Amino acid sequence: MSNRTKCSDLNAVVLAMILIGVRAQAGAQTSVPTQKPQAKDCVALTTIHLENALIISAEEAPEETVVAPFGPQTAHCLVKGEVNKHMGADEVEYGDRFELRLPDAWTGRLLFQGGGGLDGMVSPAVGAFAVGSGEKDALSRGYAVVSTDGGHQAKSPMDASFGSDPEALADYQYRSTDRVATVAKKIVAQYYGRLPQHSYMVGCSNGGREAMIASERYPNDFDGIVAGDPAFDLTRAAIAEAWATARFAEIAPKDAKGTPQLQLALSDSDLKLMSTAILKACDALDGLTDGLIENPQACRFDPAVLQCKGEKNDSCLSPGQVHAIQQTFAGPKDSAGAPLYSDWPYDAGVDAPGWRAWILGTAQMPPINVLIYPQFVNHIALGPGDPQLANAFAFNFDTDPPRIEKSQDEIDATSPQMTAFRDHGGKIIFYTGMSDPVFSANDLIRYYRNLTHDHGGMDHARAFARLYLIPGMNHCMGGPALDNFDGLTAIENWVEKDEAPEKIMATGKTFPGRSRPLCAYPEIPRYKGSGSSEDAANFVCQNP
Repeated sequence: MSNRTKCSDLNAVVLAMILIGVRAQAGAQTSVPTQKPQAKDCVALTTIHLENALIISAEEAPEETVVAPFGPQTAHCLVKGEVNKHMGADEVEYGDRFELRLPDAWTGRLLFQGGGGLDGMVSPAVGAFAVGSGEKDALSRGYAVVSTDGGHQAKSPMDASFGSDPEALADYQYRSTDRVATVAKKIVAQYYGRLPQHSYMVGCSNGGREAMIASERYPNDFDGIVAGDPAFDLTRAAIAEAWATARFAEIAPKDAKGTPQLQLALSDSDLKLMSTAILKACDALDGLTDGLIENPQACRFDPAVLQCKGEKNDSCLSPGQVHAIQQTFAGPKDSAGAPLYSDWPYDAGVDAPGWRAWILGTAQMPPINVLIYPQFVNHIALGPGDPQLANAFAFNFDTDPPRIEKSQDEIDATSPQMTAFRDHGGKIIFYTGMSDPVFSANDLIRYYRNLTHDHGGMDHARAFARLYLIPGMNHCMGGPALDNFDGLTAIENWVEKDEAPEKIMATGKTFPGRSRPLCAYPEIPRYKGSGSSEDAANFVCQNP
């Protein structure tokens, strides 16, 4: 399929899933629910007093109530409310709106559902991490589930105008999760007569950043955290977005107005050619040729092997294309060659729709990088009175990075120091797609290495923090990957049963009938040499 024939519906789905932060995480119910006391009245929750918060509505949702787009749900009480409602400096009303669903059959657990992108919307609080798996979501498994809009209501997924209000900006940057979690626990205690026995947070993308912010700034809020493809290094990742845009703009044909047509910089066949070559170079390094690069640390690939010796054709890449790819994967640098972010791993998911959607776009939709970059940079990263940056094409890699990085103490979650979270008994799982085009997997790997160093070495750090790498996966989901796995049950068992997740079972639509263990870094799955290579039971986790 050419990039001109990619349908806009596909792009819209990819964009929506990325910005909302939804991904596949499944799991079966693991304990017997505790029935809520019959004396508790859902509607009566509207009368309780909460400091700096209000309950907007509370209503019973009977068994089989359909919550679009997630289908029928177990019987529960649906609570809607708002924290820190105020009139902003820009004369716009702001507040941390939230949705809390309290199941009749409660297990004593609370799940905070992370947001995505620029937030600005309240997603249905069902813990919808079983999308596409056929398993129960968190609400149906007896969790009370809460979600929030991050402190503002957006006009569109790309609306960052809330950055003009200091209160709303601080909520988005680091404050909203704690504020809403604190109120949610108070409502839970009022409704069930006791606080949650265990509290968890799960998020991907910006939700992953929010989860890491919680572990660093609010270490007592949650007992267990799952942070996927986290935007933890967000300010510098924005520089990388501009860098990729600039590199491919240099080789892209221009329209009548002189605007680079980034979707034409690399065709779908070019990306497929690259994916095939990466697999040829690195697939077998884990001992098995199976379409998955399970030993990424051993992978050495240079797109120069695909450079045409003559004129450009479908079997090779032009010199300009090779250079743009090399520069993009090497990561942004200033004119002196100093790195401004991270490099990126070469992986097989470069030809998947999610990779194109972020970096190149299609004829129907520009790259998400180009759409979201000016909103984030101008309204969130740059300070008041700082001149705006027109667009990603106009970024100056010598003078503009310091302007963006000055906000990193408020936005980013790059501190590897989690002593308070660890001492509280907290456990955290990180995961990332090796073909994530938004946040480099290599950046998260370096962060995790720093964390292990700061906590006494790998063995000591793995007692409370583990990292899982998903080959082929794009941002939070998709790509030629086994991207359906149950991080929620893994963290639940680790916190409540002290069962450390040595491996997490994974499946995926791209490889029907296949299962494979996700191994805790730095281990990788190794085929035992007998039995079906499609069965996870025939693999062990080993240090490469």
